[in-house]
Amino acid sequence: MMNEQWLNLYRIEIEDFYQKTRAFAAGELSRKEYKGISGGFGSYAQRDAARHMLRLRLPGGRLTAPRLQFLARIAGKYEVAPLKLTTCQTVQLHNLTPDLLPVIMEHAAYSDIITRGGGGDNPRNVMASPLTGVQAGEAFDVMPWAEAVSDYLLTICRDIHMPRKLKVAFCNGADDCVHTAFRDMGFVARKDGTFRLYIAGGLGANHRMGVQVTDALPAADVLYAVKAMVDTFCAHGNYENRAKARTRYMQETLGEEELRRVYLENLAAAKAKGGLGLTVKPVPVTKAGAGSLQHPRVTAQKQPGLYAVAYHPIGGILPTGKPAELAALLREMPGAECRVAPHETLYIINLTAAEAEKVLAATDDSARTLFETSVACIGASICQQGVRDSQAALQACVAAVREAGIPDGALPKICISGCPSSCGAHQAGAIGFQGCVKPVPGDKPVPAFKMFLGGSDTVGQARFGEAVGTVREDQLPALLVELGQAAAAAGQHWFGWRSAHPDELQAILAKYL
Repeated sequence: MMNEQWLNLYRIEIEDFYQKTRAFAAGELSRKEYKGISGGFGSYAQRDAARHMLRLRLPGGRLTAPRLQFLARIAGKYEVAPLKLTTCQTVQLHNLTPDLLPVIMEHAAYSDIITRGGGGDNPRNVMASPLTGVQAGEAFDVMPWAEAVSDYLLTICRDIHMPRKLKVAFCNGADDCVHTAFRDMGFVARKDGTFRLYIAGGLGANHRMGVQVTDALPAADVLYAVKAMVDTFCAHGNYENRAKARTRYMQETLGEEELRRVYLENLAAAKAKGGLGLTVKPVPVTKAGAGSLQHPRVTAQKQPGLYAVAYHPIGGILPTGKPAELAALLREMPGAECRVAPHETLYIINLTAAEAEKVLAATDDSARTLFETSVACIGASICQQGVRDSQAALQACVAAVREAGIPDGALPKICISGCPSSCGAHQAGAIGFQGCVKPVPGDKPVPAFKMFLGGSDTVGQARFGEAVGTVREDQLPALLVELGQAAAAAGQHWFGWRSAHPDELQAILAKYL
């Protein structure tokens, strides 16, 4: 939680931002001018300029009891819809009026939620493996470091002017759905208590794997590492061309070896200056559980007798009443909390077997299969930058796959982005789609999606999918149904079928791409 002085200044900033929002509503600021202001507060005007979105900042995706209760109050009182779980472990509130923005921002601050830096050229929400602290096989709980970095970046965000945004992620060594291998900064926990560190990676246009700069960063030096990255980005990032102003372009301008050298030099300088050493420690889970439980949506925690329940609303769209339902339920479950995952899943952790049964019942509207846990950004019906309505496309695909009776596992989780910005992380998906248009000889271009195959975010096996062609939007459901039917007919899981039947895969793709 930020100190009172920082929060008092933040409240003044909220009022100033509200005045700018009113000026935009009155036509006194252009979309571009307003976007340059609003992004720093985690807000953007939607495609309908009279409506706005607000992105909550949730370090590590932690939706603690006070935060969940805040979300429940706001969603219910103002009938906020949609509530969108995002691939950066946050919740976006949509279709807000200008007058509602400062009200929600102010109330959020009292619930330990800051929206500052949620967009624009700022350090974004700091991510962490969603089950860190409770996941079997992890190196150690990385949440305290993620939260410390978030606090540090917020304290300096007013004073620095970076070329573009900065995304930082922490992997617990067991689950890298936060994509540390291709973030601006990616910390991977090691069994010896240190971090492997990657820098200058990123999705989107000219996507790049990160450059490994050290294999054993002391955990106490994490803030020095972040300071070094900010210094490196400000010194060598592109301030002239926004299209090339992300950290990954420093790999081109400096080269990998020079980038590594410059970064390590800045790291040494930061440590020599001092003042940023960390002494945080994970908070152990002391709750005890009894009984046992097996269910497709339940994961046994490393704490004996405790469980985590996964809840994935289709498309990451959280029903407006769900936060209140979960808040009321968890009020009777000591130690339980929610975590937002980058694949738009909500985990409810630290549950006894009996408590997990109740949470399963309350989340019975969850995705039924691996395919139904697919990811989609908010899409062009709401986002002013969007090209295709990724939400509508996913809903159509889910309906078609259900109607065709495709068995669980015959199709993987897919990732859909409505435009090249990769908000759906399509380049990291086993199957990914990016919104675009497809030329039609002698006719107008038609709505379409560029298809990617073979992406992975498995620890130690991260890779980008390869673009294989473009499919018309209206043919996307049929393509996925045919792929699922082929795998099912062979009695195989998607990944096994794809490896064993490359010719059949190409024959199916050729019909649509």
